[in-house]
Amino acid sequence: MPFINIKTNTSITSDKETSIKKKLGTAVSIIRKSENWLMINFEDMCRMWFRGNSDIPCAFAEVKLYGKASPDEYEELTEKITEMISSELDIQPSQIYVKYEEVKYWGYNGCNF
Repeated sequence: MPFINIKTNTSITSDKETSIKKKLGTAVSIIRKSENWLMINFEDMCRMWFRGNSDIPCAFAEVKLYGKASPDEYEELTEKITEMISSELDIQPSQIYVKYEEVKYWGYNGCNF
């Protein structure tokens, strides 16, 4: 059950959103999850500053995960997420942060796992 939140100071078209969603749906298999449990949120045109600038395209991807993954899996997923954001939104990899949070308790359908 990953939740991926992507924030950027650029615009995300509907086509780009769909493309990123499909790629993330495949990429989560790296951390042994499936698209069936993936939830994604896109926040574009955010007021973001990075390295003292607000006029350079940047992005922040936050991945919340029920359970754990290995350091190697996180490394591979970071590479995929960075590559996908860079290619789809024309943001330099050096302007992209990816954060992970392992969640011990996760509620769904009125109860917890």
